[in-house]
Amino acid sequence: MGLNIEAEPKTNADAPGGPGIPPTWCSSAKEIVGCSLGPSRLWFTIGGGIVNEVFYPRVDIPQIRDLGFIVADDQGFWVEVKRMDSHKLVWAAQGVPALEIVHQHARFTLRLRIAPDHHRDVLLVDIKLEGEPGLRPYALLAPHLGSSGHDNQAEVCSYRNRRMLWAEQGPFGLALAAVDNRQQDAWGRASAGYVGASDSWQDFSQHGRMEWQYSRAGPGNVSLTGELPRHATLALGFASSKESAATLAISALMQPFNEPWQRLLDAWSDWHRCCVEQHEFQNDIPDALREQYFTSAMVLRVHQDKIYPGAMVASLSIPWGNTRDERGGYHLVWPRDLVESAGALLALGAEDEARDILRYLIATQHADGHWYQNQWLGGKAYWQGVQLDEVAFPVLLAARLAERNALQGIEVADMIRRAVGFIARTGPISQQDRWEEDTGINTFTLSVCIAALVAGAAWLEDGTREFVLDLADYWNAHIEDWTVVYDTELARRLGVHGYYIRNAPSERDINPRALLDVLPIKNRADAPVLTAAEQVGIDFLQLVRFGLRRADDPLILDSIRVVDELLKVDTPNGPSWHRYNGDGYGEHDDGTPFDGAGQGRVWPLLTGERGHYELAAGKDPLPYLQAMVAMSGTGGMIPEQVWDSAPIPAKGLFPGCPSGSAMPLVWAHAEYIKLLFSRQLGRPCDQPAATSQRYKGERPIIKHAIWLPQDQIPKIGGGQTLFIALYEPGVIHWSSDGWQSAWDSATRDTGLGLHLVELDTQALRSGQIDFTTRRAATGEWLGRNYTIEITNS
Repeated sequence: MGLNIEAEPKTNADAPGGPGIPPTWCSSAKEIVGCSLGPSRLWFTIGGGIVNEVFYPRVDIPQIRDLGFIVADDQGFWVEVKRMDSHKLVWAAQGVPALEIVHQHARFTLRLRIAPDHHRDVLLVDIKLEGEPGLRPYALLAPHLGSSGHDNQAEVCSYRNRRMLWAEQGPFGLALAAVDNRQQDAWGRASAGYVGASDSWQDFSQHGRMEWQYSRAGPGNVSLTGELPRHATLALGFASSKESAATLAISALMQPFNEPWQRLLDAWSDWHRCCVEQHEFQNDIPDALREQYFTSAMVLRVHQDKIYPGAMVASLSIPWGNTRDERGGYHLVWPRDLVESAGALLALGAEDEARDILRYLIATQHADGHWYQNQWLGGKAYWQGVQLDEVAFPVLLAARLAERNALQGIEVADMIRRAVGFIARTGPISQQDRWEEDTGINTFTLSVCIAALVAGAAWLEDGTREFVLDLADYWNAHIEDWTVVYDTELARRLGVHGYYIRNAPSERDINPRALLDVLPIKNRADAPVLTAAEQVGIDFLQLVRFGLRRADDPLILDSIRVVDELLKVDTPNGPSWHRYNGDGYGEHDDGTPFDGAGQGRVWPLLTGERGHYELAAGKDPLPYLQAMVAMSGTGGMIPEQVWDSAPIPAKGLFPGCPSGSAMPLVWAHAEYIKLLFSRQLGRPCDQPAATSQRYKGERPIIKHAIWLPQDQIPKIGGGQTLFIALYEPGVIHWSSDGWQSAWDSATRDTGLGLHLVELDTQALRSGQIDFTTRRAATGEWLGRNYTIEITNS
């Protein structure tokens, strides 16, 4: 790279070129994810045929960028195996993260077997090089301790009579040890360097062989390299110091590699066997679907944390991670993704894991009933937005476990009461939709909230239970009033009467023209100017999935026609859909990574959601399952997004194949498993029983209306009873004849943070209701009058 670095060995010298080039993560695309099932706390990912991130001591903190290999002959020939793109994965057993990676070259074959140690925080790699005798393998390690490439210290040294490559940053340490077949120290030449300046890739690039042997590098973005014999075993240990990590690594090498390898096989096979024993799995499915089933089950289990049982990150990847040094990425817990995963675990028969998820959610719920938008595994906030579906989903998980008589002593009434109370006090408007973008009323969010109100009512006291069910009915009856538009230019162009929109503005009730206001799309640099009435998504399918509307409801059918016209892409691997029109979360048109703006791509997850709709409509969802499998990457990893434009081979982007977004996406794997089991059941396996029984797909006819402080309705129907709720005890002073006469009605405590009064308005067919409020404790008038129109419609 233009540096004048001497070629002779510098075994006791510091490497030049610090602090190295700015660090990034490796590609977001993973071929396999794996973890230990014993006391060890390691998670690892494979991408490009090498080890990518390894996570310790918590799954949300990756500690290396990658561990790769160079093969060279010391005569000028060298190749970095991850750049050959000619490897294959050989599974040791179905659904087990034990695999052999085989890199094939005209001059050699490099075989890597990878397994975590059962008892220690150590990743073991068995290396075997076959081919020309003059070739040798070299290990290349890029530490990212503390989840950052900054300020790492790397060193090559002798530790207790063993050659050691180790690194440290703050409270994190790693050590890379190597032994031969006789468990003797196996390192040959070794070096520490700065990435992009004095690392071994630069060495080989400039000299065609390993010339540099620097003993230290750092602080900065550093790397470590060591020469190995043709057959060796590596141990990558992690601990709170480099010395502790070295102790773990060396002790893990004092056993034949086949012992931890076989232990991994046995433990995973036992788990799959236990799951299969708890349900009747459909055997008459294509082999590719069956293989994906075991892979997806493995992905779900791999993502379960060990320090915080029940926690699962959204992905062991960082979207477009090769372009940034980002600590968060998808190494975080989203309550929505977590409960979606729990539903898949229940389908698998893994009730113990689902119960742990419920316990974790109870432990991380806020006093007011909500959960953070996302959080680190221990519960510390990352993004602190509020998404009402994430408040509702834990209630549905508790209800699902109860339906199966599987709570096993977990007391859920308090969690449910607080969650339902938060929904009642803040809904139907959500601060964010499930795509974490806009305030308003969204059909997916509202479906989940209504289902949670209905399912959670069983744990509430008399009086409170009736109000919550009334609220669910009221919201359900008004879904179309809030989220459907009719006779728009788009509707006329597509020949439909009306359709569900992506997100209804919160002020629609009082200002119908709000639908004509532009709804900004924040992830597009060249965002199209679309009004709220012109933006659509497939979120409305949740109404059918949760039993709130029939699959053949005319508005559902019209909306499907609209989204298929605007969002559907028939890729070479099957159909998929964009989240909404105008979405910018994806690569740019030229394939460059998302950088805060881009062009949204299609999601295999949404292919699964459409499959659930087709099942509810009486069709076989098999084509959608097959599409999800076909869109998966190497190793069966289902990506967040697939490329949906013309191929760009130079960037590895091909239609219907994984883009640079997160892979695997745990939620997508959960959706695949649930669709597979839903097909077997003949209905959506996660449909809440209480909701489907109460509504049977029909919009309820209601005899009441509910005025809430956060949803101040402007009118009610003639003959309806009016409920008014306040955030504190109060008295409603009201009149139905223009204040010629008036009445006082005291509120009652619902136990949900709302104080409710029921006004006897059933005899009223027209006119208006005027009211004002005062505090019960002090009698203080709150200084505002309200008017609600009574209509005959």
